[in-house]
Amino acid sequence: MIRIKRTYEPPARGDGRRILVERLWPRGMKKESLEADAWMKEVAPSTELRKWFDHRVERWDKFRQRYRDELEANPDAWQSIVDAARRGTVTLLYSAHDTVHNGAVVLRDYLTERADETSPRKVRRRARPPRADDKPSAAKPQPKKPKNSPRTRRERRVRK
Repeated sequence: MIRIKRTYEPPARGDGRRILVERLWPRGMKKESLEADAWMKEVAPSTELRKWFDHRVERWDKFRQRYRDELEANPDAWQSIVDAARRGTVTLLYSAHDTVHNGAVVLRDYLTERADETSPRKVRRRARPPRADDKPSAAKPQPKKPKNSPRTRRERRVRK
């Protein structure tokens, strides 16, 4: 499972592996105070794309497409996150104020799609049709009731 969370929020027990996915270190955060397991700058949007987007909502759709193109071109950068997500929870940390329009949202959605595509799928096997030479299965014998159970005493009274 892949989650996202602002770097300024305190860590939670369910966060799992916490990965900072920003090119720049979050403002006002000391390296000791951010409890992150890794800082993966290479998976963040390029500097040019980040500057072009400038957190303008009207550029959101174009930003999403361009960032996905960057991710598609560099699978080595994000494959380790997908692998970690298969083993447990991964929380992507971001520092943007806008919790809806930021690179971590795009990255989470992209990685979730990739994890679903490459995960081993369970294959259902159909029961084979019976053949003429198959023997019918024997019915399972019913377990015997203990002699002193209340139900057997009642059953004995009814029979008498």
